Amino acid sequence: MAVEPLTWARVFTTWVFAPLSVTVILVAAAAYLMGVRRVRRVGEWPIGRTMWFLGGLAVWAICVCSFIGAYERVLFTARAAQVALELTVVPLFLALGAPVTLLVEALPPRRGERLRTALRGRVSRALMFPAVSTVMLIAPPWLLYFTPWYESTLRSGVLNTLLPVTLVAFGLLYFWPRLQLDPVGREYPHLVSMFITFAEVIFDGALGIILMFGHRLIAESYYAGLHRAWGPSLRQDQIWGGGALWVLGDIAGLPFLAALGVRMFRQDRREQAEIDRRLDAELAAQHAARPAGEPDPGPEMMRPWWETDPILSKRYGRGPRG
Repeated sequence: MAVEPLTWARVFTTWVFAPLSVTVILVAAAAYLMGVRRVRRVGEWPIGRTMWFLGGLAVWAICVCSFIGAYERVLFTARAAQVALELTVVPLFLALGAPVTLLVEALPPRRGERLRTALRGRVSRALMFPAVSTVMLIAPPWLLYFTPWYESTLRSGVLNTLLPVTLVAFGLLYFWPRLQLDPVGREYPHLVSMFITFAEVIFDGALGIILMFGHRLIAESYYAGLHRAWGPSLRQDQIWGGGALWVLGDIAGLPFLAALGVRMFRQDRREQAEIDRRLDAELAAQHAARPAGEPDPGPEMMRPWWETDPILSKRYGRGPRG
């Protein structure tokens, strides 16, 4: 744990080693790249997804190994920034990499299909229900700051080591079903995800406001016991930390909303293409079924449906042609 004053020089030169997180990061990166290599032997894998996933791992590494990780048990602000990034930004980037889809495509067909089936099971559907997955993101920071959990992570090296992995896991359980890039137990309209995002922003803002303007200092006895003679006061440190939670949480929502917007646009295009294909097939079938020598009705078949409807056509002063 760093005790030296945090200066601009140390912001760029202070690095620490977090064994558990670094191990998870390296294993995840190696497994993902191996999966990409295997999938590309027989098909394609978007480079954008790979960049998103590796970018998420890079942000995670910065959270635990840079000056943020070095001062996470000294400054409330450092811990707050770490919590916000590990709960929102890191899992969002990882989910945009579609790791489960990659795993399914990299596995042999039978095993991949078994995994898809398992992801449609009752347990998966329960965990990915919108209300449940939303709680996975909203509840952890509230429980962290308003239960003994927070101070325990500061005093216990084991709990402090487990915290980043726990937060990233909770974040993934939220972004996975919301983005729906990977197989999910049940698909939900993307508008539901939009409304959930707005609710999550409200809860993030409320938490930040309480930490910034509340009278209670979180883990006051612990921070006072450090006898830190440099940097902000305990009150100012918590104000900055509450602001970091609020701002970073809201910033993470922007790429999420952008990703949802892209997904909605592409889904609409696919649905429109499917409708056009079905209509073309119906027109072709009607043309094939028409007796030989019968003239092509042409424009008549392209009349708006409301003109041939026996009720609505009266409103337009045109009835069905006999």
